[in-house]
Amino acid sequence: MLIESMWIDIDARVADMVLLTTAEAAGRLGVKNETLYAYVSRGLIGRVRSEDGRSSRFEADEVDALARSRRGGPPGPDSATSPIAGMAIGTDVTTLAPDGVRYRGRDAAVCARTMTFESVAEWLWSGVEPGPSVTWASDPALVAAAVRASRLLPSGALLPDHLRVMTAVIAAHDPMRFDPRPEAFMAATRSLLAALVDALPLRRPGAPPKLRIGESAISGSLAARLWIRLSPLRPDPSALAALNAAMVLLGDHELATSTIGVRVAASTRADPYACIAAGLGVLAGPLHGSASAAVHHLLVAASQPEGPTAAVAALLRRGDRVPGFGHPLYPDGDPRAVALLDLLRSSASNRRRMAIVDGVEAAVGRRKPAAPNVDFALAALGFVAMMPPDAGETVFAIARSAGWIAHALEEMNEAPLRYRIRAHSRS
Repeated sequence: MLIESMWIDIDARVADMVLLTTAEAAGRLGVKNETLYAYVSRGLIGRVRSEDGRSSRFEADEVDALARSRRGGPPGPDSATSPIAGMAIGTDVTTLAPDGVRYRGRDAAVCARTMTFESVAEWLWSGVEPGPSVTWASDPALVAAAVRASRLLPSGALLPDHLRVMTAVIAAHDPMRFDPRPEAFMAATRSLLAALVDALPLRRPGAPPKLRIGESAISGSLAARLWIRLSPLRPDPSALAALNAAMVLLGDHELATSTIGVRVAASTRADPYACIAAGLGVLAGPLHGSASAAVHHLLVAASQPEGPTAAVAALLRRGDRVPGFGHPLYPDGDPRAVALLDLLRSSASNRRRMAIVDGVEAAVGRRKPAAPNVDFALAALGFVAMMPPDAGETVFAIARSAGWIAHALEEMNEAPLRYRIRAHSRS
């Protein structure tokens, strides 16, 4: 009798629910269907499977609560017990969908094959079509100041450590850094990123600061200047194209944790250098920007005589997670990894190292298919190009700065200090 009454109560609650179709829910939220399902994958909203199993319904009250949080309106009744999970921030910069990432409506994978990183950054910032040739020059005085500060770090300091220190020094050399106008934000970021790259030590002794014009389609680009500071190998056009593609694919990823940190900084009306410094601080966590380093070490272990299977088996034997596989937003595979790995396989000059990368992927998927994520692809690029383990985080930091500033610019149009999240007692 008790069980029967329980089911009657549950049936009554379900019957009282107002369920919306995908189109109706997306309409109330003011987003595309793809964005709605991205919210589902991130746990921001639930869904109810239809009887046919092929479509979904969404509870109207839950949709309305999410819509209120996106508009910054009054929270729903459950927000006090879950202040972050129910929060969503409206953005026009990037849209995530199971089949790919879109920068202001453009497929990021297509951008990675057809545009330089600088052009994509300009597109993210303004939404205005960039010119056919976008180059960012660095100020020699800023580069010299950054180099002097960088030399004070101990010899074992990682490249991302240098980026954080140099960002602070370059900021201190800009007395106009508090100019809040969008064009000033963008100009400061161009100057900063160019100086950061040009101040890194060269990996190729005697290499020129820029490659010869005409050597490849993106000669003189930030990717070309970064390559000679990360790899001892002479870059060919396909190698530069791969690094440029990695930078484009990592340019933004909606509201990743570092981007939230940047938006919080921008909500206080922090200058562009401080916004990027906020992102660099969050990026330093081993679960975010430096995740590719663990994959790099796995690939190095796989290059030993025992081979990839033994390297993966050793991790499993210790009870460790195999890094570089799976992504909560892409259950069917990270489309950024697919794009970058395809480019590497078609252009890799170091075939032996690329075979090791493929061997690790095959070993992990031997018992059950496992999809590599962008950290795996980024580490593969660094491994094939003989870059150091911290090169992946360095590329990530330079690349993601473009997205950070796009979000900072967007945040400057919102009400200031809107991230005052209330705490609740757990005692």
